[in-house]
Parts: sequence; structure tokens; C-alpha cells
Amino acid sequence: MNNKIKDKATDLLFKAILSLENEAECYKFFEDLCTVPELKSISQRIVVAKMLTEKKVYSEIVSETGASTATISRVNRSLNYGCDGYEMVFGRIFNEEAKSEEE
Repeated sequence: MNNKIKDKATDLLFKAILSLENEAECYKFFEDLCTVPELKSISQRIVVAKMLTEKKVYSEIVSETGASTATISRVNRSLNYGCDGYEMVFGRIFNEEAKSEEE
């Protein structure tokens, strides 16, 4: 855990996110919480992370997402040297999707 971000305000934010029960609630909460550009920026980063894990090249990621190479590099650094948060979430998302497709 990164002690630079750990504080009561961040704890409250994460508790609020964890209280959300479905995608519709997420849309409502994040639309109130974030500006459209903030939400688009966060969304772009997760798409970039997914594409990097799929071994896509920077030029393809720039073309498809509009992300700057600086953003791609920051996300790539998180994937390589971060806390494995993207890996954890992708594992859960794609395992759930695979289970749903099997049913």
C-alpha cells in the first residue's frame, strides 16, 4: 500500500466505491464525483492498461484511444512496477466474463 495516498479522505472514497452494487450505481456516483474529462481520463487509462497487457504497441494504443505517449508510459510503468492493481482487477473482470459465457 502506498502511504502517500493513505488518509481518511481516501479511505472514505474507497468505502464509497465499495458500497456501489452495480454499474448503474457507478455511473450515478462517478458522474456526481468527477467531471466528464476526469472520468474520461481515468477510463482511458484502464483501456490503455488492457491494451498494454494484450501486447499492443504504443502507436496502436495512441491511434485507438487518443492517449498521449506520456500517459501510455505512466500506465506501463504502473503495470511493470506498481502494486499489481490492474492485474488483480483484470483477472477478476475477465474470469467473471469467461464464467458468464460458459453458462
